[in-house]
Amino acid sequence: MKYPLSVKPGSTTVNKTGSWRTLKPMIDTEKCIGCGTCERVCPEGACFPTGKTNAAKKTYYAVDYDFCKGCGICAEECPVKAIAMEWEKK
Repeated sequence: MKYPLSVKPGSTTVNKTGSWRTLKPMIDTEKCIGCGTCERVCPEGACFPTGKTNAAKKTYYAVDYDFCKGCGICAEECPVKAIAMEWEKK
């Protein structure tokens, strides 16, 4: 027996899931060293390089809140603790 899929594989890039969040990552752009760890570990691909640099001339990262679910993996894995999880204000 076949069951229909409710979501197609790889569809997170078209389905905005940010409204599910209770916590959201806030990146301290001055602490960010541009290592890309947040981008690599984010299961939704919501972290991305901005192309802008901070005072230390490091390209810092940002979060696309339309797709961020607030899991906190980026904050946990950031080697310099430049990401803090804060309560979502709705």
